[in-house]
Amino acid sequence: MMVRLAEERDFPGFLGLAGQVEHWFGPMVEEAGFHDAVREHIRRGAALVAVAPDPDTDASPGAGAGAELLGGLLFGTDTETDPPVHHVHWLVVSRQARAGGVGRALMRDAMRRWVREPADVEVVTFGADHPGATESGARVFYERLGFTPAETVAPGPEGGSRQLFRLAARVRPAHREHVTTYTGGPA
Repeated sequence: MMVRLAEERDFPGFLGLAGQVEHWFGPMVEEAGFHDAVREHIRRGAALVAVAPDPDTDASPGAGAGAELLGGLLFGTDTETDPPVHHVHWLVVSRQARAGGVGRALMRDAMRRWVREPADVEVVTFGADHPGATESGARVFYERLGFTPAETVAPGPEGGSRQLFRLAARVRPAHREHVTTYTGGPA
């Protein structure tokens, strides 16, 4: 598996991933707002993808572009705060790749690329009572990364509960062996 910055030609792969998790998060595939968000993150260089190695291509930085995605991540930073607050806006791992380290690899790469201490990293994921909390493994995934549950936030578009998880990045998580990652749907 290779993690790299997303390119415009990865856009259909993001829609494919979204289609796998709409039952937990509500409509995305046909939503213009979701399309705009994905394209804007790609344009800003704030989107990552995980792709399977293609034996017909080399391992260059563009290798695997346009391939079926194993996972995708959209990331953002609020530099108005001190220390900065980083946000995992969306993280999805494909059904066939879940529990295979794809989410962990995406988060490790995001932390390496964009997070400098001191900083906080936040993600909104399922509330404890949401069916996706257990099925996707999202809450356990973030807790294994060192995130702690924080305040409850507004329900998701499908009406399900949501909760903020927070990580105080004081020690580079990319260097901690116990770091794991989210394998569920949009964050």
